[in-house]
Amino acid sequence: MTSNQVTGRTGRSAVSSGIREALAAGDMVPGQRLVEQELSEVFRATRSSVREALQDLAAEGLVELIPRRGARVRVVSVEEAIQITECRALLEGLCARRAAEYASKEVRQELKDIGSAMGRAVAEGDPDAYSVLNRRLHESIGEVSDQKVAQALLERMNGQMVRYQFRLALRPGRPAQSLPQHLAIIDAVVAGDPEAAEAAARAHVESVVEALRETPVPARLG
Repeated sequence: MTSNQVTGRTGRSAVSSGIREALAAGDMVPGQRLVEQELSEVFRATRSSVREALQDLAAEGLVELIPRRGARVRVVSVEEAIQITECRALLEGLCARRAAEYASKEVRQELKDIGSAMGRAVAEGDPDAYSVLNRRLHESIGEVSDQKVAQALLERMNGQMVRYQFRLALRPGRPAQSLPQHLAIIDAVVAGDPEAAEAAARAHVESVVEALRETPVPARLG
């Protein structure tokens, strides 16, 4: 161990968070090997911290530990992605319902601002900006819902789904298709209408299921 390496729970958390962020950014892809020594150098953590972090991520379904071969980013099939998204629809609906009940005036304005920015991103043909705003919207609704169990489950599911989310976000016409769905969620939350918010959120995620059903199945993602 070198003097600048982090150890224990701090190192374990740093590696776990770093890998999650790399997955979210598309810097790591399904099937990619995760070499302990390389991760130790990248995150300045001890090998034991890396090993513990990989075990945590394996428990979350993000990493696959292969006996005598090491670890790799887990590959999620289209069928599993569909099943994950079907579960997400229920949780996203619950969070939207609670957000409509609990959102403050300031939060409602923030959601409206996100909606306006999403509209500009679509108009300007900027799918990357739209993808960032999409994630921000769902995270904001989750936070204001104060449904911590649902948030934790959604975070885990979204980590497993990140590659498909990138593929859908880059599909021609997808942002324009999903924009009115997102605006419907925002309008219902801003109006303080729990039933409409839940229905809009579930309808949006169910449209993702339909888009996934149209996803070509490659021999190997990444």
